[in-house]
Amino acid sequence: MRDDAQSVLFVTVVPSPYQRDLFQALAARSEIELSVCYMEAASPDSPWPPPRLESYERILPGFWVPFLGGRWHLNWRLPKLSQYDFVVLNNFASVTAQWLIRHQLRGRRWLFWGERLRQQPVAWKALMQRKLIAPLKAAAGIVGIGSDAERDYRDRFPGTRHFCIPYHCELTQFLECCAPREDSSATTFFFCGQMIRRKGVDLLLAAFERLVTQGLDVKLLLVGREGELPQLLGGVSDATRVRIRYEGFQSPDKLHIFFAQADVFVLPSRHEGWGVVINQALGAGLPVICSDAVGAGTDLVEDNINGLKFAAGNLNALRNCLERLAKSPSIARQWGAASRQKAYSIVPSVGAQKWVRVFGELGTG
Repeated sequence: MRDDAQSVLFVTVVPSPYQRDLFQALAARSEIELSVCYMEAASPDSPWPPPRLESYERILPGFWVPFLGGRWHLNWRLPKLSQYDFVVLNNFASVTAQWLIRHQLRGRRWLFWGERLRQQPVAWKALMQRKLIAPLKAAAGIVGIGSDAERDYRDRFPGTRHFCIPYHCELTQFLECCAPREDSSATTFFFCGQMIRRKGVDLLLAAFERLVTQGLDVKLLLVGREGELPQLLGGVSDATRVRIRYEGFQSPDKLHIFFAQADVFVLPSRHEGWGVVINQALGAGLPVICSDAVGAGTDLVEDNINGLKFAAGNLNALRNCLERLAKSPSIARQWGAASRQKAYSIVPSVGAQKWVRVFGELGTG
């Protein structure tokens, strides 16, 4: 480590594989002396195996209680904050985070790092959200996870420094093992995520059924936690169901195997702060169809270049996108090649460089 290295503490909720990819790349930088604290070892319904922590990582003692539809953490034995040049928080909706940003971090240089906020349709929830995020105006900077998040936070806190750093995750397995499929007449659409309405799985099933009814040679591959899938499949015809293959939840180190079996990736979410599966789809060399409510779609999917975007919740628009690529496999392969080229710009080493640049711009003050 260099004498002029900046000491940085990240405080985040859980050791997700995707954040840890970035942390590993940051820890390898000579400009950074990294520490990471997690509020919990794993969420109650965590799909990820227990992690083997690196020397710069630790789990904070504490517990959580359910509140406002989420888990509110209360932790203790945080490291002495004065020893860090920067503290980066990835959460505001917890007792721990609110205590830090309202009290412990006063007068210190800290940043908030977050996805685009979900719009709250209920008045009291919107008010609560505004109250909780209000202390972010005191941050030295806000790092939006993607352009949508950066614009959202810039609108809310115009007097704060803003940066845009999308998620950057490890894509080696996808880049090395996935190649365009040219040996099948059927077009295989692929969805990876929790099988719930917020992810738009109901729309995907309905749109896919219309393609089957048209007589198109299509298949649908589903991977992820079961969620509401049994109920959602209740309205699907037998003719359509035989063309759907559900492979359940798969560990992160196995996902590339399923991406390699697909021709087109689809993420029709009604809300998606980012969507790391889009990163993986690019690495796998797949064209992407996603809704305009997917944060990653804004930064990583260019219409008619490497995919298509449609208005969230619009069934007909989704069907049209699926139909276009089902009828044009050559375009799908061309767009997939463009996706793969984009993937090299979102690997962890690139993300780490962006963070180093942010810390350098803000200085140690």
